[in-house]
Amino acid sequence: MSTAALALAGGPLAAQDRTIAFTGARILTMAGETINNGTLVIRDGRIVAVGSNVAVPADAERRAMEGRIIMPGIVDTHSHIGQVAGADGSGPIQPEVRALDSVDPLSSTIAKARAGGVTTANVMPGSGHLMSGQTYYMKLRDGKTVEDIAFEWKDGGALGGMKMANGTNPMGGSGFPGTRAKSASLVRENFVAAKAYCDGDRKQRDLAKEALCEVLSGDRLVHFHTHRADDIMTVLRLKREFGFDVLIQHGTETWKVAEELAEANIPVSNITLDAPGGKLETADLKMDNAAILERAGVLVSIHSDDPIVDSRMMLREAALAVRGGMSHDGALRALTINGAKQMRLDARVGSLEVGKDADFIVLNGDPLSTYTNVLETWVEGEKLFDRSRPEDLLMATGGYGAGSPMEASHHHWEIAEAEGEH
Repeated sequence: MSTAALALAGGPLAAQDRTIAFTGARILTMAGETINNGTLVIRDGRIVAVGSNVAVPADAERRAMEGRIIMPGIVDTHSHIGQVAGADGSGPIQPEVRALDSVDPLSSTIAKARAGGVTTANVMPGSGHLMSGQTYYMKLRDGKTVEDIAFEWKDGGALGGMKMANGTNPMGGSGFPGTRAKSASLVRENFVAAKAYCDGDRKQRDLAKEALCEVLSGDRLVHFHTHRADDIMTVLRLKREFGFDVLIQHGTETWKVAEELAEANIPVSNITLDAPGGKLETADLKMDNAAILERAGVLVSIHSDDPIVDSRMMLREAALAVRGGMSHDGALRALTINGAKQMRLDARVGSLEVGKDADFIVLNGDPLSTYTNVLETWVEGEKLFDRSRPEDLLMATGGYGAGSPMEASHHHWEIAEAEGEH
Protein backbone atom coordinates (compact mmCIF):
# COMPACT_ATOMS: atom_id res chain seq x y z
CA MET A 1 0.00 0.00 0.00
CA SER A 2 1.31 3.45 -0.88
CA THR A 3 1.96 6.18 1.67
CA ALA A 4 -0.99 8.13 0.32
CA ALA A 5 -3.22 5.07 0.62
CA LEU A 6 -2.04 4.52 4.18
CA ALA A 7 -2.97 8.10 5.00
CA LEU A 8 -6.47 7.66 3.64
CA ALA A 9 -6.86 4.36 5.46
CA GLY A 10 -5.85 5.98 8.73
CA GLY A 11 -2.73 3.85 9.08
CA PRO A 12 0.49 5.13 10.66
CA LEU A 13 2.50 7.15 8.22
CA ALA A 14 5.84 6.46 9.83
CA ALA A 15 5.22 3.78 12.43
CA GLN A 16 8.16 1.90 13.85
CA ASP A 17 8.76 -1.18 11.70
CA ARG A 18 10.94 -2.74 14.37
CA THR A 19 9.87 -4.64 17.47
CA ILE A 20 10.35 -2.83 20.80
CA ALA A 21 9.82 -4.37 24.24
CA PHE A 22 9.32 -2.18 27.29
CA THR A 23 10.15 -4.28 30.33
CA GLY A 24 9.84 -3.97 34.10
CA ALA A 25 7.14 -1.28 34.08
CA ARG A 26 3.96 -0.94 36.09
CA ILE A 27 1.39 -1.01 33.29
CA LEU A 28 -2.02 0.57 33.74
CA THR A 29 -3.82 -1.11 30.87
CA MET A 30 -7.25 0.51 31.45
CA ALA A 31 -8.60 -2.85 30.29
CA GLY A 32 -9.43 -4.13 33.75
CA GLU A 33 -6.03 -4.92 35.17
CA THR A 34 -2.84 -3.29 36.37
CA ILE A 35 0.33 -5.26 35.66
CA ASN A 36 3.28 -4.96 38.00
CA ASN A 37 6.70 -5.71 36.52
CA GLY A 38 4.99 -5.92 33.15
CA THR A 39 6.14 -5.99 29.55
CA LEU A 40 4.68 -4.14 26.59
CA VAL A 41 5.72 -5.21 23.09
CA ILE A 42 4.96 -3.09 20.02
CA ARG A 43 5.56 -3.59 16.31
CA ASP A 44 4.38 -1.76 13.18
CA GLY A 45 2.60 0.84 15.26
CA ARG A 46 0.48 -1.71 17.12
CA ILE A 47 0.56 -3.55 20.45
CA VAL A 48 1.50 -7.20 19.94
CA ALA A 49 1.83 -8.29 23.58
CA VAL A 50 1.21 -6.95 27.06
CA GLY A 51 1.39 -8.81 30.36
CA SER A 52 3.52 -10.08 33.22
CA ASN A 53 4.73 -13.26 31.51
CA VAL A 54 5.47 -12.10 28.00
CA ALA A 55 7.97 -13.92 25.82
CA VAL A 56 10.03 -11.11 24.33
CA PRO A 57 10.88 -11.77 20.66
CA ALA A 58 14.57 -12.44 20.09
CA ASP A 59 14.88 -9.57 17.62
CA ALA A 60 13.17 -7.04 19.89
CA GLU A 61 14.88 -3.89 21.07
CA ARG A 62 14.59 -3.92 24.86
CA ARG A 63 13.94 -0.77 26.89
CA ALA A 64 14.19 -1.11 30.67
CA MET A 65 11.31 0.64 32.42
CA GLU A 66 11.92 -0.22 36.07
CA GLY A 67 10.38 2.44 38.31
CA ARG A 68 8.24 3.75 35.46
CA ILE A 69 4.51 3.65 34.81
CA ILE A 70 3.08 3.06 31.34
CA MET A 71 -0.53 3.94 30.59
CA PRO A 72 -2.59 4.61 27.45
CA GLY A 73 -2.27 7.98 25.77
CA ILE A 74 -4.83 10.55 26.89
CA VAL A 75 -7.98 10.83 24.79
CA ASP A 76 -9.10 14.47 24.99
CA THR A 77 -12.80 14.60 24.15
CA HIS A 78 -12.92 18.40 23.79
CA SER A 79 -10.04 20.52 22.55
CA HIS A 80 -9.28 23.55 20.38
CA ILE A 81 -5.64 22.88 19.57
CA GLY A 82 -4.32 23.50 16.06
CA GLN A 83 -5.77 27.04 15.82
CA VAL A 84 -9.12 25.52 14.89
CA ALA A 85 -12.07 27.71 13.86
CA GLY A 86 -15.59 27.02 12.67
CA ALA A 87 -18.72 28.91 11.67
CA ASP A 88 -18.74 32.68 11.15
CA GLY A 89 -21.27 35.41 11.95
CA SER A 90 -23.49 34.78 8.93
CA GLY A 91 -25.95 32.63 10.83
CA PRO A 92 -26.50 30.54 13.97
CA ILE A 93 -26.66 27.13 12.24
CA GLN A 94 -23.81 26.08 9.94
CA PRO A 95 -23.43 22.27 9.99
CA GLU A 96 -21.64 22.26 6.62
CA VAL A 97 -18.52 23.93 8.07
CA ARG A 98 -15.60 21.55 8.68
CA ALA A 99 -13.12 22.18 11.46
CA LEU A 100 -10.41 20.34 9.51
CA ASP A 101 -10.33 23.14 6.92
CA SER A 102 -8.99 25.50 9.58
CA VAL A 103 -6.58 23.25 11.50
CA ASP A 104 -2.88 24.11 11.32
CA PRO A 105 -1.06 20.76 11.76
CA LEU A 106 2.21 22.61 12.43
CA SER A 107 0.81 24.57 15.37
CA SER A 108 2.91 24.32 18.51
CA THR A 109 -0.29 23.67 20.48
CA ILE A 110 -0.28 20.12 19.10
CA ALA A 111 3.30 19.49 20.23
CA LYS A 112 2.48 20.92 23.65
CA ALA A 113 -0.55 18.64 23.94
CA ARG A 114 1.72 15.65 23.27
CA ALA A 115 3.97 16.92 26.07
CA GLY A 116 0.97 16.47 28.36
CA GLY A 117 0.38 12.91 27.15
CA VAL A 118 -2.47 13.59 24.71
CA THR A 119 -2.45 11.21 21.74
CA THR A 120 -6.03 11.57 20.44
CA ALA A 121 -8.21 14.68 20.50
CA ASN A 122 -11.66 15.81 19.42
CA VAL A 123 -10.82 19.20 17.94
CA MET A 124 -13.91 21.40 17.79
CA PRO A 125 -15.16 24.78 16.62
CA GLY A 126 -16.33 27.18 19.32
CA SER A 127 -19.73 27.38 20.99
CA GLY A 128 -20.99 30.73 19.69
CA HIS A 129 -23.47 29.03 17.36
CA LEU A 130 -26.32 26.57 17.73
CA MET A 131 -24.33 24.49 15.25
CA SER A 132 -20.79 25.66 14.58
CA GLY A 133 -19.70 22.80 12.35
CA GLN A 134 -18.16 19.38 12.08
CA THR A 135 -15.50 18.40 14.60
CA TYR A 136 -12.21 16.73 13.69
CA TYR A 137 -10.87 13.64 15.43
CA MET A 138 -7.10 14.18 15.52
CA LYS A 139 -4.44 11.55 16.08
CA LEU A 140 -1.43 13.52 17.33
CA ARG A 141 1.02 12.04 14.85
CA ASP A 142 3.99 14.02 13.58
CA GLY A 143 2.47 15.27 10.32
CA LYS A 144 2.58 18.23 7.98
CA THR A 145 -1.01 18.15 6.69
CA VAL A 146 -4.48 17.60 8.14
CA GLU A 147 -4.58 14.38 6.14
CA ASP A 148 -1.51 13.15 8.05
CA ILE A 149 -3.04 13.70 11.49
CA ALA A 150 -6.69 12.81 10.90
CA PHE A 151 -7.60 9.91 13.16
CA GLU A 152 -9.03 8.08 10.18
CA TRP A 153 -10.60 8.76 6.80
CA LYS A 154 -13.90 7.08 5.98
CA ASP A 155 -15.97 7.42 2.82
CA GLY A 156 -13.83 10.34 1.70
CA GLY A 157 -14.13 12.32 4.92
CA ALA A 158 -12.26 12.62 8.18
CA LEU A 159 -13.87 11.15 11.29
CA GLY A 160 -15.55 13.70 13.52
CA GLY A 161 -18.79 14.74 15.17
CA MET A 162 -21.09 17.75 15.06
CA LYS A 163 -20.63 20.66 17.46
CA MET A 164 -23.86 22.06 18.88
CA ALA A 165 -24.52 24.45 21.75
CA ASN A 166 -27.30 25.98 23.76
CA GLY A 167 -27.55 28.43 26.62
CA THR A 168 -25.90 31.83 26.63
CA ASN A 169 -23.09 31.44 24.11
CA PRO A 170 -25.12 31.13 20.87
CA MET A 171 -27.66 33.81 21.89
CA GLY A 172 -28.00 37.55 21.41
CA GLY A 173 -26.02 38.43 18.31
CA SER A 174 -27.51 39.99 15.18
CA GLY A 175 -29.49 37.27 13.41
CA PHE A 176 -29.01 34.89 16.34
CA PRO A 177 -31.72 33.73 18.78
CA GLY A 178 -32.54 35.94 21.74
CA THR A 179 -34.05 33.32 24.02
CA ARG A 180 -33.55 29.68 24.92
CA ALA A 181 -36.97 28.83 23.49
CA LYS A 182 -36.10 30.38 20.12
CA SER A 183 -32.78 28.54 20.14
CA ALA A 184 -34.51 25.18 20.51
CA SER A 185 -37.11 26.02 17.85
CA LEU A 186 -34.43 26.92 15.29
CA VAL A 187 -32.70 23.60 15.91
CA ARG A 188 -35.99 21.73 15.49
CA GLU A 189 -36.79 23.57 12.24
CA ASN A 190 -33.44 22.60 10.78
CA PHE A 191 -33.71 18.96 11.79
CA VAL A 192 -37.24 18.72 10.36
CA ALA A 193 -36.07 20.23 7.06
CA ALA A 194 -33.04 17.94 7.01
CA LYS A 195 -35.18 14.86 7.64
CA ALA A 196 -37.31 15.68 4.61
CA TYR A 197 -34.14 16.08 2.55
CA CYS A 198 -32.65 12.84 3.88
CA ASP A 199 -35.81 10.94 2.99
CA GLY A 200 -36.03 12.56 -0.47
CA ASP A 201 -34.14 12.05 -3.72
CA ARG A 202 -31.30 14.49 -2.87
CA LYS A 203 -30.90 15.43 -6.54
CA GLN A 204 -29.75 18.92 -5.61
CA ARG A 205 -26.95 18.69 -3.06
CA ASP A 206 -27.27 20.64 0.17
CA LEU A 207 -24.06 20.36 2.20
CA ALA A 208 -25.68 21.54 5.43
CA LYS A 209 -28.51 19.05 5.20
CA GLU A 210 -26.12 16.27 4.16
CA ALA A 211 -24.22 16.82 7.40
CA LEU A 212 -27.46 16.72 9.38
CA CYS A 213 -28.43 13.49 7.62
CA GLU A 214 -25.26 11.98 9.11
CA VAL A 215 -26.37 13.21 12.52
CA LEU A 216 -29.89 11.82 12.12
CA SER A 217 -28.60 8.44 10.93
CA GLY A 218 -26.30 8.16 13.94
CA ASP A 219 -23.15 8.22 11.80
CA ARG A 220 -22.07 11.57 13.25
CA LEU A 221 -22.07 12.03 17.03
CA VAL A 222 -23.37 15.32 18.43
CA HIS A 223 -21.01 17.06 20.84
CA PHE A 224 -23.40 19.35 22.73
CA HIS A 225 -21.99 22.32 24.66
CA THR A 226 -24.40 22.86 27.54
CA HIS A 227 -24.11 24.01 31.16
CA ARG A 228 -27.36 24.60 33.05
CA ALA A 229 -29.61 21.75 34.10
CA ASP A 230 -32.59 23.14 32.15
CA ASP A 231 -30.45 23.40 29.01
CA ILE A 232 -29.21 19.84 29.55
CA MET A 233 -32.79 18.62 29.71
CA THR A 234 -33.52 20.48 26.46
CA VAL A 235 -30.73 18.43 24.88
CA LEU A 236 -32.40 15.23 26.11
CA ARG A 237 -35.74 16.32 24.62
CA LEU A 238 -34.11 17.04 21.25
CA LYS A 239 -32.40 13.66 21.35
CA ARG A 240 -35.69 11.88 22.06
CA GLU A 241 -37.44 13.79 19.29
CA PHE A 242 -34.86 13.28 16.56
CA GLY A 243 -32.96 10.20 17.73
CA PHE A 244 -29.40 11.48 17.34
CA ASP A 245 -26.53 10.23 19.50
CA VAL A 246 -25.13 12.84 21.86
CA LEU A 247 -22.22 13.48 24.19
CA ILE A 248 -22.79 16.24 26.75
CA GLN A 249 -19.84 18.64 26.70
CA HIS A 250 -19.00 20.54 29.93
CA GLY A 251 -22.31 19.79 31.67
CA THR A 252 -21.55 22.04 34.64
CA GLU A 253 -24.89 21.24 36.27
CA THR A 254 -25.08 17.59 35.26
CA TRP A 255 -24.86 16.78 38.97
CA LYS A 256 -28.41 18.14 39.29
CA VAL A 257 -29.78 15.67 36.71
CA ALA A 258 -27.32 12.78 37.08
CA GLU A 259 -30.07 10.17 37.53
CA GLU A 260 -31.89 11.37 34.42
CA LEU A 261 -28.69 11.16 32.38
CA ALA A 262 -27.93 7.69 33.68
CA GLU A 263 -31.45 6.50 32.88
CA ALA A 264 -31.18 7.90 29.34
CA ASN A 265 -27.67 6.42 28.96
CA ILE A 266 -26.24 9.84 28.05
CA PRO A 267 -22.44 10.18 28.52
CA VAL A 268 -20.75 13.33 29.77
CA SER A 269 -17.45 14.94 28.82
CA ASN A 270 -16.61 16.78 32.03
CA ILE A 271 -14.31 19.70 32.75
CA THR A 272 -13.10 20.17 36.29
CA LEU A 273 -12.01 23.79 35.89
CA ASP A 274 -14.33 25.93 33.81
CA ALA A 275 -15.01 29.55 32.82
CA PRO A 276 -12.05 31.47 34.27
CA GLY A 277 -13.15 34.93 35.32
CA GLY A 278 -16.70 33.86 36.05
CA LYS A 279 -19.66 32.88 33.90
CA LEU A 280 -23.25 32.93 35.11
CA GLU A 281 -24.00 29.50 33.65
CA THR A 282 -21.23 27.97 35.76
CA ALA A 283 -22.19 29.60 39.04
CA ASP A 284 -23.29 26.21 40.40
CA LEU A 285 -20.09 24.42 39.39
CA LYS A 286 -19.26 21.66 41.87
CA MET A 287 -15.81 20.13 42.16
CA ASP A 288 -17.45 16.76 42.83
CA ASN A 289 -19.47 16.83 39.60
CA ALA A 290 -17.50 13.98 38.01
CA ALA A 291 -17.75 11.95 41.22
CA ILE A 292 -21.54 12.36 41.36
CA LEU A 293 -21.85 11.27 37.73
CA GLU A 294 -19.57 8.29 38.33
CA ARG A 295 -21.66 7.12 41.28
CA ALA A 296 -24.84 7.54 39.24
CA GLY A 297 -23.47 5.22 36.55
CA VAL A 298 -22.90 7.86 33.85
CA LEU A 299 -19.98 7.24 31.48
CA VAL A 300 -17.68 10.19 32.23
CA SER A 301 -14.60 11.50 30.46
CA ILE A 302 -12.39 14.45 31.37
CA HIS A 303 -11.48 17.06 28.78
CA SER A 304 -9.28 20.13 28.55
CA ASP A 305 -11.23 22.56 26.35
CA ASP A 306 -7.69 23.77 25.63
CA PRO A 307 -6.87 26.63 26.04
CA ILE A 308 -9.35 26.84 28.94
CA VAL A 309 -7.27 24.12 30.60
CA ASP A 310 -3.84 23.65 29.05
CA SER A 311 -3.53 20.16 27.56
CA ARG A 312 -0.40 19.68 29.67
CA MET A 313 -2.56 19.92 32.81
CA MET A 314 -5.03 17.10 32.15
CA LEU A 315 -3.46 14.76 34.70
CA ARG A 316 -3.91 17.52 37.28
CA GLU A 317 -7.55 17.87 36.21
CA ALA A 318 -8.12 14.18 36.87
CA ALA A 319 -6.42 14.53 40.26
CA LEU A 320 -8.82 17.34 41.16
CA ALA A 321 -11.72 15.08 40.21
CA VAL A 322 -10.36 12.52 42.70
CA ARG A 323 -10.11 15.21 45.35
CA GLY A 324 -13.79 15.82 44.63
CA GLY A 325 -14.62 12.19 45.36
CA MET A 326 -14.10 10.38 42.05
CA SER A 327 -12.31 7.04 42.29
CA HIS A 328 -8.63 6.95 41.31
CA ASP A 329 -9.26 4.29 38.68
CA GLY A 330 -12.36 6.14 37.47
CA ALA A 331 -10.37 9.31 36.91
CA LEU A 332 -7.73 7.45 34.88
CA ARG A 333 -10.44 5.78 32.84
CA ALA A 334 -12.00 9.21 32.31
CA LEU A 335 -8.74 10.31 30.67
CA THR A 336 -8.44 7.26 28.44
CA ILE A 337 -10.88 4.46 27.67
CA ASN A 338 -14.08 6.31 28.61
CA GLY A 339 -13.45 9.07 26.09
CA ALA A 340 -12.51 6.51 23.47
CA LYS A 341 -15.81 4.72 24.08
CA GLN A 342 -17.76 7.97 23.95
CA MET A 343 -16.29 8.82 20.53
CA ARG A 344 -16.55 5.21 19.29
CA LEU A 345 -12.77 4.97 18.91
CA ASP A 346 -12.19 2.29 21.56
CA ALA A 347 -11.44 -0.42 19.00
CA ARG A 348 -8.11 1.33 18.45
CA VAL A 349 -7.29 3.59 21.41
CA GLY A 350 -7.97 4.14 25.10
CA SER A 351 -6.44 0.98 26.55
CA LEU A 352 -3.32 -1.13 26.19
CA GLU A 353 -4.51 -4.32 24.53
CA VAL A 354 -3.18 -6.56 21.78
CA GLY A 355 -4.11 -5.23 18.35
CA LYS A 356 -4.68 -1.65 19.44
CA ASP A 357 -2.60 1.34 18.36
CA ALA A 358 0.70 1.70 20.22
CA ASP A 359 -0.39 5.00 21.81
CA PHE A 360 0.96 5.29 25.34
CA ILE A 361 2.82 7.50 27.78
CA VAL A 362 5.67 6.80 30.18
CA LEU A 363 5.56 8.46 33.62
CA ASN A 364 7.95 8.65 36.55
CA GLY A 365 5.27 8.22 39.22
CA ASP A 366 1.58 7.95 39.97
CA PRO A 367 -0.25 9.71 37.13
CA LEU A 368 -2.27 11.82 39.54
CA SER A 369 0.63 12.98 41.71
CA THR A 370 1.62 16.62 41.38
CA TYR A 371 5.26 15.47 41.37
CA THR A 372 4.86 13.19 38.35
CA ASN A 373 6.04 14.14 34.86
CA VAL A 374 5.22 12.69 31.46
CA LEU A 375 8.61 11.40 30.32
CA GLU A 376 7.66 10.03 26.89
CA THR A 377 4.65 10.09 24.57
CA TRP A 378 4.34 7.44 21.85
CA VAL A 379 1.87 7.62 18.98
CA GLU A 380 1.45 4.55 16.79
CA GLY A 381 4.87 3.24 17.74
CA GLU A 382 6.73 6.53 17.34
CA LYS A 383 8.23 8.38 20.29
CA LEU A 384 7.09 11.93 19.60
CA PHE A 385 7.82 13.46 23.00
CA ASP A 386 10.88 12.79 25.14
CA ARG A 387 11.35 15.02 28.18
CA SER A 388 15.10 14.32 28.14
CA ARG A 389 15.44 16.18 24.83
CA PRO A 390 15.88 19.94 25.33
CA GLU A 391 13.49 20.80 22.49
CA ASP A 392 10.77 18.61 23.97
CA LEU A 393 11.36 19.88 27.49
CA LEU A 394 10.72 23.34 26.10
CA MET A 395 7.29 22.20 24.91
CA ALA A 396 6.56 20.72 28.35
CA THR A 397 7.63 23.71 30.41
CA GLY A 398 7.25 26.73 28.08
CA GLY A 399 9.53 29.64 27.48
CA TYR A 400 11.13 31.35 24.52
CA GLY A 401 10.68 29.26 21.37
CA ALA A 402 7.85 27.10 22.70
CA GLY A 403 5.33 28.99 20.59
CA SER A 404 7.14 28.43 17.31
CA PRO A 405 4.88 26.35 15.05
CA MET A 406 7.85 24.52 13.50
CA GLU A 407 9.98 24.07 16.63
CA ALA A 408 8.94 20.54 17.56
CA SER A 409 8.10 19.24 14.11
CA HIS A 410 11.41 20.14 12.48
CA HIS A 411 13.27 18.61 15.40
CA HIS A 412 11.40 15.30 15.13
CA TRP A 413 11.79 15.12 11.37
CA GLU A 414 15.55 15.59 11.75
CA ILE A 415 15.71 12.83 14.37
CA ALA A 416 13.60 10.49 12.26
CA GLU A 417 15.79 11.03 9.21
CA ALA A 418 18.94 10.47 11.28
CA GLU A 419 17.54 7.23 12.68
CA GLY A 420 16.15 6.11 9.32
CA GLU A 421 12.55 6.04 10.54
CA HIS A 422 11.07 7.98 7.61
